[in-house]
Amino acid sequence: MSAEASDPGKLGWMVGAPPPPDKIIRFSDPDYFSFPKLRWTACHFRQLMPTVGVSRGIGAPMPLERKLDPTIDAVTFIPLGSDKPMSWEESLAANYTDGIVVLHNGVVVYERYSGCLNDTGQHGAMSVTKSLTGLLGEMLVAEGTLDANAKVATIVPELAKSAFGDATARQVLDMTTGLRYSEDYADPDADVWIYSAAGNPLPKPADYSGPRTYFEYLQTVRKEGEHGSAFGYKTINTDALGWIIARVTGKSVADLLSERIWSKMGAEQDGYYTVDSIGTPFAGGGLNAGLRDMARIGLLLLDDGVINGQRLVPEAAIADIRAGGDKAAFAKAGYSLLKGWSYRGMWWISNNEHGAFMARGVHGQAIYIDPAAHMVIARFASNPVAGNAANDPTSLPAYEALARHLMK
Repeated sequence: MSAEASDPGKLGWMVGAPPPPDKIIRFSDPDYFSFPKLRWTACHFRQLMPTVGVSRGIGAPMPLERKLDPTIDAVTFIPLGSDKPMSWEESLAANYTDGIVVLHNGVVVYERYSGCLNDTGQHGAMSVTKSLTGLLGEMLVAEGTLDANAKVATIVPELAKSAFGDATARQVLDMTTGLRYSEDYADPDADVWIYSAAGNPLPKPADYSGPRTYFEYLQTVRKEGEHGSAFGYKTINTDALGWIIARVTGKSVADLLSERIWSKMGAEQDGYYTVDSIGTPFAGGGLNAGLRDMARIGLLLLDDGVINGQRLVPEAAIADIRAGGDKAAFAKAGYSLLKGWSYRGMWWISNNEHGAFMARGVHGQAIYIDPAAHMVIARFASNPVAGNAANDPTSLPAYEALARHLMK
């Protein structure tokens, strides 16, 4: 189904008091996050499952100046693997975009919503969450609270016998750990589904004998390969980092994000995390937020850790992320559409001529930062295909074309 045909409003999901039986979505349904239902679910996680808040505090939001550029929709580019041009406007439907905001020199020059989202709504950030967890980790490293070279077992002794035990905090931050773990969402037997069952907050079946929390699952992970030799994108690294952060600060990632960033950057809305059965925030993918607040996160990184007149992130932490990671280690992961990229502090580094870097999440979530163009793009989407390889061909060249357009 196209973006237009699968629009959740047109399909009538969860409309009515109560909705018709065939339009009800429950967290306990096996297809609650399958297309086309996911196009509604992406904006309504807190209606379906337990969550914990990320407070914006009680201060006034930081105003964002608006000067919309009507020429952006007509910007054209050539999608990867194609020889036919596509317009910026056409790419939004192609990617099932639910909302997108573009900042140029700190000014909103483009903003559009569709699907389940509007300017007051919230949307699942998916693995963009990882980059915020990584940002917190890099802040702690820069401040000396976390020793990047320390073995994980010395920080979280409960992980000593797991694959994480002899890895360093830096290897966790850069996902160069050697873990026996499959994150192929298309494989029903992949480890990610066992992990999801552990983090599921609903009561377990009577015959269930597996791990019941994120913490319990992380202790079961076994080693495969050597730490530090290759990049391997695995969500469990981020939740291990979340545990490390909680141990060295005494605060969950939700509370620390609120205290250090969300309550100080002039956010418009509270955010929230989905949680497991004991209330542990899903550090690897559970953040939900308003789109303009995600753009503010991008602006924070673009301006070297300063926003709303305050330094919230050590400049050294931003510099470390932007410098990128080990390109050779990254290349071993085989991302054919991301040749020359690297990964650092849970951010994806393009290493292109503009020094662009980004946060990426399944189904098309993104924060894209182009320092040369002084541009930030924040996007929420509900692409039917989880992997970013489905939307990268019509996203990455679109972002680069828009940067060139704005630089004119």
